[in-house]
Amino acid sequence: MTAEAEFSTEVKSPASANKPLAPGLYLVATPIGNLEDITLRALRILRSVDRIACEDTRQTQKLLNHFDIKTPTVSYHMHNELARTEELTAELKAGGRIAVVSDAGTPGIADPGGQIAQAAIAAGIDVFPVPGANAAISGLIASGLPTECFTFHGFLPAKGGQRKTALEALPRDGATHIFYEAPHRIEDTLADLETVFGATQHVVIARELTKLHEEFLRGPVAELRKTLAARTVRGEIVLLLAPTVAEATAKEQRASIAVEVAALMKSEGISEMDALKRVARDRGIGKSEAYRELQREQNRLR
Repeated sequence: MTAEAEFSTEVKSPASANKPLAPGLYLVATPIGNLEDITLRALRILRSVDRIACEDTRQTQKLLNHFDIKTPTVSYHMHNELARTEELTAELKAGGRIAVVSDAGTPGIADPGGQIAQAAIAAGIDVFPVPGANAAISGLIASGLPTECFTFHGFLPAKGGQRKTALEALPRDGATHIFYEAPHRIEDTLADLETVFGATQHVVIARELTKLHEEFLRGPVAELRKTLAARTVRGEIVLLLAPTVAEATAKEQRASIAVEVAALMKSEGISEMDALKRVARDRGIGKSEAYRELQREQNRLR
């Protein structure tokens, strides 16, 4: 361990056992499953602030009750984020000390927290990160995929066409891409991954991280699809992959709808739409899906 990386005994945090908590906004990470993952600093701050803004007050109250924390709470979620941000910012300007927590994990990462942090900074209020559990990073470090360069994308679009478009836009340079996914959509998402990157694309699924039924599934996307199709999928999911140019090129050469459509138009003298219908039927996909793919391929060539 280098000298720069060693832990310092000097307390630089605005919070300590012997000093009053400094005014400002505290973004406090909370456990994503295992309650032992709460930090001592997080507990001290949650006890010391004037109010705790929660994504779901009922969920946070379970955590607070477990650690016997009596601090008042207020809701702060996606449906009231704008109005509540104004209210909490006014309190912060008056010298208040407010903690923001999500249901689990780090505020602002696919959860509320970013908007009030921006408002506080714009108002000249100190913002203090209180690090802790995070599902994306936890999944990454145990995935076996590259950790030197990665991108967190949050949730993929729920609609199939938009989801496939998002996957096709991913850089294919071997860097790791991290997504959150809902259990009821994971099979459809894996199907889209197979369509875009091929059946052999290596994928990692991290499910129920830090919880009793924590599970990692690693392997070709086609095999993981079969595994999940044979059972009921429950729990929160982190999905990871690191596609390469070689894999993508092979898939695109094999599956170019534009090439097939052009060949049919030339050989049989039919219209583009008739050729597209034929290709869609041969591939077992809908005409609208084939048309969207054709448009994407044509746009890439422009």
